[in-house]
Amino acid sequence: FCLQIFGVKGAGGLRRLGKVLHLSPMTGNLIVKAQVTPRIGEKVYNGELRLIGFVFDVFGPVSSPYVAVKPRSSLSRLPKTVFLPEAKGRSRRKGR
Repeated sequence: FCLQIFGVKGAGGLRRLGKVLHLSPMTGNLIVKAQVTPRIGEKVYNGELRLIGFVFDVFGPVSSPYVAVKPRSSLSRLPKTVFLPEAKGRSRRKGR
């Protein structure tokens, strides 16, 4: 079922966001050392293709950003790595 969401066979429909560093005690957000810069509001999945939350904030240097992920619900255990859905190509509006 989960694999049908992305319309692919296997886990090819996901791209790695990065490694989870810790859970922020003040905000309850997951802090992730990002490999790619996601868009705010993008869905975030664990390695089992389960939706765990949404990108809440991107901060830090452009060369090595950090991401705050707002969990959908309380997590029983922290995932080691988190993923984003595969980026779809942007469509350009045709000119005249």
